[in-house]
Amino acid sequence: MKAKMMNRPPPEDFSLKETKPHLGGGKTTGDKVTSTYDLVEQMLYLYVRVVKAKDLPAKDLTGSCDPYVEVRMGNYKGTTRHFEKNPKPEWNQVFAFSKDRIQSTMLEVIVKDKDVVKDDLVGGVVFDLNEVPKRVPPDSPLAPQWYKLADRKGDKLKGELMLAVWWGTQADEAFPEAWHADAAAVSADGLASIRSKVYLSPKLWYLRVNVIEAQDLIPSDRTRFPEVYVKAVLGNQVLRTRVSGSKTINPLWNEDLMFVASEPFEDPLVLSVEDRVAPNKEEVLGRCGIPLQYVDRRLDHKMINSRWFNLEKHVMIEGEKKKEVKFASRIHMRVCLEGGYHVLDESTHYSSDLRPTAKQLWKNSIGVLEVGILSANGLSPMKAKDGRATTDAYCVAKYGTKWVRTRTIVNSVAPKWNEQYTWEVFDPCTVITIGVFDNCHLQGGDDPGGPRDSRIGKVRIRLSTLETDRVYTHSYPLLVLHPSGVKKMGEIHLAVRFTCSSLMNMMHMYSQPLLPKMHYVHPLTVSQLDSLRHQATQIVSMRLGRAEPPLRKEIVEYMLDVGSHMWSMRRSKANFLRIMSVFGGLISIGKWFDQICNWKNPITTVLIHVLFVILVLYPELILPTIFLYLFLIGIWHYRWKPRNPPHMDTRLSCADNAHPDELDEEFDTFPTARAPDVIRMRYDRLRSIAGRMQTVIGDLATQGERFQSLISWRDPRATSLFVIFCLLAAVVLYVTPFQVVAIFTGFYVLRHPRFRRKLPSVPLNFFRRLPARTDCML
Repeated sequence: MKAKMMNRPPPEDFSLKETKPHLGGGKTTGDKVTSTYDLVEQMLYLYVRVVKAKDLPAKDLTGSCDPYVEVRMGNYKGTTRHFEKNPKPEWNQVFAFSKDRIQSTMLEVIVKDKDVVKDDLVGGVVFDLNEVPKRVPPDSPLAPQWYKLADRKGDKLKGELMLAVWWGTQADEAFPEAWHADAAAVSADGLASIRSKVYLSPKLWYLRVNVIEAQDLIPSDRTRFPEVYVKAVLGNQVLRTRVSGSKTINPLWNEDLMFVASEPFEDPLVLSVEDRVAPNKEEVLGRCGIPLQYVDRRLDHKMINSRWFNLEKHVMIEGEKKKEVKFASRIHMRVCLEGGYHVLDESTHYSSDLRPTAKQLWKNSIGVLEVGILSANGLSPMKAKDGRATTDAYCVAKYGTKWVRTRTIVNSVAPKWNEQYTWEVFDPCTVITIGVFDNCHLQGGDDPGGPRDSRIGKVRIRLSTLETDRVYTHSYPLLVLHPSGVKKMGEIHLAVRFTCSSLMNMMHMYSQPLLPKMHYVHPLTVSQLDSLRHQATQIVSMRLGRAEPPLRKEIVEYMLDVGSHMWSMRRSKANFLRIMSVFGGLISIGKWFDQICNWKNPITTVLIHVLFVILVLYPELILPTIFLYLFLIGIWHYRWKPRNPPHMDTRLSCADNAHPDELDEEFDTFPTARAPDVIRMRYDRLRSIAGRMQTVIGDLATQGERFQSLISWRDPRATSLFVIFCLLAAVVLYVTPFQVVAIFTGFYVLRHPRFRRKLPSVPLNFFRRLPARTDCML
């Protein structure tokens, strides 16, 4: 038995670890770093800028030259594109060689003539690395110089080459577009996919179509009552109204249809009025197309003017669609682009942006978020290449509308990126998501049915849990749930700093509604929000997939948590345990009170009796005592204030002990492929209902965890506000007669609706901004 215990593999370490990287070249003061590009370790690169050549000699029998340049550094070699029959080519390409991988003291820059059999040597330039100058940004760029070409013996040849060679860091402006020695094995088509890039999400709008009525609809069969409805199409989105209850040629609907539209508005809104003449058979009574560029935009809930739109009927004549206008059918609608809403493309628990669409409604930023993506280690090999397992890893970070993608480090399970990015922050109660992926497109090709970039894991960080101006340097575990269970795919090293520009503005944000005003004044239904979020994620993934290099659909959907609402026994168990943990405090109070009643500790019971008599005789002390007690508890818990940001918790997610059958159910397709038709229908219905129950249970757990976070210092600013409020409330309630407080409280609760606002109250806004443990859920 002991031998078996000794041979058992050690449990995986899923913990968060604090690291001490050498940031910014070492220019640090405590937790503060003082240099530029300061949240990453400084990496030295040898940069070679090949600009152009002149007076190159002819090498071919035709008297022409097809030149290109080869840059050699030890075993690494990079080449420019070649020009046909051009003695004065201009390349303007940059090559970068990491100092960590340089194994030579000489740099060779060789000009060659492209040939069918063997390329001819035109001449070259050799540099001693000890004599190459060092440039530190923000110095001015190094000016290129003309160098005479020479042969291998050092004899001068005809022709000159303009070059610039210098030592620099990853902060150099030439770094993003440079050819890196790591990319030597990458095809020309795949080079774009390994460079770092910044993407912007498309600007999204909600499009509201209020279909009111139609006039003078003429069905083909006039002997029956028409069953008319309106179908609206915007891109891939299709919505229908209900069949009008007034079965006449002037039907009424007064129904809202909501779409997601993105700038630039390429697709028009197409509406068709259709008559259901038989089951699965409709007759189009008229159509109209509305370009969104000319649609009204509103910023608040004020009603816009309605308009009548002419309906056109199309008929097929000799295989061609032609317009037939035989009657003046019209449709009455209000169509507007809603600028007062925030278009949700993320889960509300992990939102990174809460601003309304219209820029006129934006408030000033409250700070800056800086993230240094340092490195990763222990990454799992994701594929086989040349007979060995390897990984080509890159990172994607998403906050607000800005997505960033680091360069791909080829053939490494311990990549070093050391790239730094910055975002403006408009709300501290937001989350940044950072994912790590394996690049499967190094050989080019954008076939949708081709290989998909594999997910290695992701990290979420809620900004409100960070202290301002502190640099957090931690190693986060990368966890992915597989059908076989949770697996640690490696660790990613990050440096994070949240800088606040105005403490008062940030504290004021805690009293503001979480979402824009329109979400409360004219709220959307839960089903509408679910459908609109699905459409928004599809639009974002399609738009980013058309960028160069593309940010592919599987990446965007993983970062936006598409599919997280599906039924999962594991998630339901986790949410149930979260609720039990929240109610655990009440259960503990009940047990403690039971011990008081049973005189388990006589001294404590006597003190409780004394306190009870005092509060009965002096009831005005009840509320001050409660608030003073909460104040003291909050101050006492400061000793256990969390020092590290939250991370994925396998135990909280019930991922470390999930049953294989439960995981098989979680990774099952929807609809299921595990059973016959009848069982499939019942099973899918159960999963759909259970998915909604799971969401409700999770929301209940979130509310309870927010109560816990009032005095847990998880959000240091919110807890500071709360404990200060408790102290002030204790003082005010002490000097104010209890009867006065009771009367004002009763009158406030029973106040007339005229004095009630549709917007949430300040305490409710504060409560909704408190952090919960949703950030730690897998």
